[in-house]
Amino acid sequence: MVVTKLFKLALLATVVISQASYAVVLPEERADALYHSYDGGGVTIDGPSILVRKNFAETVSINANYYVDNVSSASIDVTTSGASEYTEERTEYSVGLTYLADKSLLSAGITRSDENDYQADSSYLSISQDMFGDLTTISFGYARGNDTVGQNGNDSFEETIDRQNYRFGLSQILTKNLIMGFNYENINDEGFLNNPYRNYRFLTNPLDASQGYQLSQEVYPSTRTSDAASLRLAYYLPYRAAIKAEYRYFTDDWGIEAKTYQLNYTHPIGEHWVIDLKYRTYEQTQADFYGDLFLFSSQDEKDYRARDKELSDFDNNTIGIGVSYFFPTFTKYIEKSKVSLQWDYIDFNYNNFTNLDDEGAAIGEEELYNFDANVIKFYFSIWY
Repeated sequence: MVVTKLFKLALLATVVISQASYAVVLPEERADALYHSYDGGGVTIDGPSILVRKNFAETVSINANYYVDNVSSASIDVTTSGASEYTEERTEYSVGLTYLADKSLLSAGITRSDENDYQADSSYLSISQDMFGDLTTISFGYARGNDTVGQNGNDSFEETIDRQNYRFGLSQILTKNLIMGFNYENINDEGFLNNPYRNYRFLTNPLDASQGYQLSQEVYPSTRTSDAASLRLAYYLPYRAAIKAEYRYFTDDWGIEAKTYQLNYTHPIGEHWVIDLKYRTYEQTQADFYGDLFLFSSQDEKDYRARDKELSDFDNNTIGIGVSYFFPTFTKYIEKSKVSLQWDYIDFNYNNFTNLDDEGAAIGEEELYNFDANVIKFYFSIWY
């Protein structure tokens, strides 16, 4: 269920920068077919996605997306809870509309995601405006989500989550070759925010760890407010290449602080080939109520307990490479087309989450957990 939320692959993230007009325009008409795959930490996620965008009367753009995650999980959470490997499928459908009015773009859309124990519905509305001779673009956005959480094997369990998201963006052309972007995001979640399958552990006897530990369902706050700000710089190099740098800072009222640094380099080879290189590093602190091993069980509904590794103190590093080939134009109905293959290698290191599969280790002294993952995206795009 929640596994698919951790690594939702960015769809169709092309990084080719061209010398084009920066005046506000509708998104390009295009169609994309994607296959994505994630393999790491005992979890395998793969599936297809189809995205189509069509413009009408030079003022309206409509897009539709179909996305599938096929999940097979024997993660550390599954194996240490005594459960067996499980498989499930998540399907997502979304449609959106963009309207061009002078120097403004108004966009709206809805998304629906279904799993056997989780359903998510969301909608969004955004507006962007070009200013100061089209050198500056500001944007505002609002999104609302309503999720329904279930539990396999327990038909009487049903909880809800209400999500609200506010966004602000600023894009500025600094020179003919340098663009800066700033984005701020505020997210408010309310409802059942923990995983109904995950447990925390506590000592059977706080004075004697040798007597073992017990498991109990995690206890989370019912609200979470988070803020994130990012700064991006993109520089177009004289030989048609481009370099992009990004810094993102995240904080929430659960006590987590996270920092992301990313560097991308895009290099064309001849008229048809493009190479993309990426390095990304991420680090975060733990939530206030996270613990790898508690002395005793939760005393009441506000005595929060969590042993989710994604709320622990951890970091990861990503290196990636992508290769794209632009086909020669062979018909008047297709403006251009390309095929792309991208591969990311991610190394995860958890600083206070231990591997309970470490047999023979004393309780509380198990080795720290770490793993690596491979992410592959293969897609074909056409512009028409």
